[in-house]
Amino acid sequence: MNAQSVDILTHYFPDLTPEQQQQFARLAELYVEWNSKINVISRKDMDNIVVHHLLHSLGIAKVVQFPAGTSVMDVGTGGGLPGLPLAILFPEVKFHLVDSIGKKIHVVQEIAQELRLHNVKATHTRAEQVHEKYDFIVSRAVARLATFYQWIQFSYKKDSVPGQGLYYLKGGDLTEELAESGLVHKVFDLSSYFQEDFFETKKVVFVPLHPTA
Repeated sequence: MNAQSVDILTHYFPDLTPEQQQQFARLAELYVEWNSKINVISRKDMDNIVVHHLLHSLGIAKVVQFPAGTSVMDVGTGGGLPGLPLAILFPEVKFHLVDSIGKKIHVVQEIAQELRLHNVKATHTRAEQVHEKYDFIVSRAVARLATFYQWIQFSYKKDSVPGQGLYYLKGGDLTEELAESGLVHKVFDLSSYFQEDFFETKKVVFVPLHPTA
């Protein structure tokens, strides 16, 4: 990962510390290394890993700031997205990354250890089987919203912090999917925050803690 790539992140997140910049640079390198062994990220996407994966994950941080001491579950994290980039950005927040595919969780655990991300726990499980409760839930286009919400609707702490709820990275025209869900929601266009063409149709869907109120 070259210096220019780090500059993309620091351009949009100017408060990154030197340590965080190094962690992001190393994270991109580790994805390249691991992807040669296990397909955790689409191979055709490897040249765009910083924008399409790291910066995309950080889009959630443009619409919510997780307070220190809070907890976040990343459901269907795959190779650790969006959880690992968010864990670097919010070192005082606890992240639990879960996925039903064991080999991907192994990669996440190895990367978290390499980067010394002490605020990350990664578990081979399904969200419905996790009994802990969280302030926030994040995910990246794992399933249609109506289906996904059934998996996580009982995973929240009760009225713990402002802005509590689900922050879901999705792309494309979501009109039908959002209507189908019947959930109260707010949609944030990532093109409002990032100028790269990739983000033209990318969104963060926020579903608050009480989505049927």
